[in-house]
Amino acid sequence: MDDIFKAACVIGWPVAHSRSPLIHNYWIRQHGLNAEYRREAVPAEKFPDFIAALAERGYVGASVTVPHKEAALRLSRPDALAQAVGAANMLWLEGSVLHSSNTDVAGFMENLNAAVPGWRPEADSAVVLGAGGAARSIVYGLIEQGIRHIHVVNRSFDRAMLLRERFGERVLPQRWDALDALLPQADLLVNTTTLGMTGQPPLALEVAALPDRAVVADIVYAPLVTPLLAAAKAHSLRTVDGLGMLLHQAVGAFARWFGVRPQVTGDLRALVEADLMRT
Repeated sequence: MDDIFKAACVIGWPVAHSRSPLIHNYWIRQHGLNAEYRREAVPAEKFPDFIAALAERGYVGASVTVPHKEAALRLSRPDALAQAVGAANMLWLEGSVLHSSNTDVAGFMENLNAAVPGWRPEADSAVVLGAGGAARSIVYGLIEQGIRHIHVVNRSFDRAMLLRERFGERVLPQRWDALDALLPQADLLVNTTTLGMTGQPPLALEVAALPDRAVVADIVYAPLVTPLLAAAKAHSLRTVDGLGMLLHQAVGAFARWFGVRPQVTGDLRALVEADLMRT
């Protein structure tokens, strides 16, 4: 075991809801590491200064969540995956150089494949709500899976257009008022916004308009069963919650910082689920 103390953190605004410390500190204890993982609430205007001083703050790396994933890419040396996605959710230091990557792609796709085995052969059209860093990761993953029509619905149409410019003609930017017309043809609906998260406004859409074959995924995990997922379950649709993505995307970051590749287990998921239920 390496006796040198190492610390990492999750940086976001807000960040109090994050269960990343629960996950990483579970693995730290499991592997007997001399380490700690913390939360850091950092508003957008202070993010550049915060990560520029990451080493001085005692950190070997950091997870990055809303709203910092695109800024993290610009302010670091991204690997090929982060560059392709256009967003970074994981930072680490090599000497004085701050590097970045993206583990959201693998986290989302591994969770989707585990929760709904065999979903892909049925899927031709996806509707992705939001156009931020998480949406970029998910659109990239869906393109890699061969999905032909990916409708990106966002209140700012210009932001949705940026994803088409990055990923090509399979991305179809849409305004929010087009959502009702898109739902009846959607094989997969993914919410990447904070709508429906505890303390945030609800996500208002007509789940009944989705076809019976549709899969509904929400990357929000607090609450674990969001109003969107509850409505989808009520209509007997297959659902994918955000906790699995959180667990799977954490694996690569932990391995990078601490040199041990952890496992996503039923016991870990049960631990985080119990914490979510308590709050």
